[in-house]
Amino acid sequence: MKIVAIRPELHLLLLEFGQAYLWNDAGKLTLVDTGIATSGKDIAAAIEELGFSKSDVRHVVLTHFHEDHSGGAAEISRWGDVTVLAHRLETPVIRGDTPAPPPNFTDEERALHRDLGAHLLPAAPPCRVDRELEDGDVIDFGGGARVIHTPGHTDGSIALHLPRPGVLFTGDTVAHIDGQVVPGVFNLDRAEMLRSFRRLAEVDARLACVGHGEPLFDAHAALTAVAATLPA
Repeated sequence: MKIVAIRPELHLLLLEFGQAYLWNDAGKLTLVDTGIATSGKDIAAAIEELGFSKSDVRHVVLTHFHEDHSGGAAEISRWGDVTVLAHRLETPVIRGDTPAPPPNFTDEERALHRDLGAHLLPAAPPCRVDRELEDGDVIDFGGGARVIHTPGHTDGSIALHLPRPGVLFTGDTVAHIDGQVVPGVFNLDRAEMLRSFRRLAEVDARLACVGHGEPLFDAHAALTAVAATLPA
């Protein structure tokens, strides 16, 4: 596990598989995504290394239900006064009430999924969801985080825009791999995901924290450039 300082109040946690983001509002912590089911111990260690305790976590915001994003949520939800938030359409899967629909793989994605070992990841344990989100909702962290519904990767995928600091959490609609900004893979509906990508490119954000890969600085320009190349 590695901790990367992005801003004084924002850290990227590089986990065993996947990544999460930790936002600090004067000692009140928000986690955006939680890694796989075994990530709790690493996230706890990162929080302690940064001078906080597990009980300082106030929000867990899940961008979507995939096990590398929601897997650690059940454990973290038991750390104290934690509110777990996810889009209304993701909630039945996260709670364990409905089976997770599989992605509609392309042939290339199926091979990539196998090569990454993603099919071997532990299932995300069922986790309560305390607040079901909708497009346009505002979450009380970072000066007000606006929820942007970004369907396509999953039906209830979301991004979060923090206008005051100019930060955008994209979830898996955007990835930054080997220096290339790309739309997400392993989608339920690729065409819908590309529409969501174009919507994120319209957001006025200086920094984009992507689902996989390094954050994007000068985010608006980077996303706009890629969006211009996408099929209509």
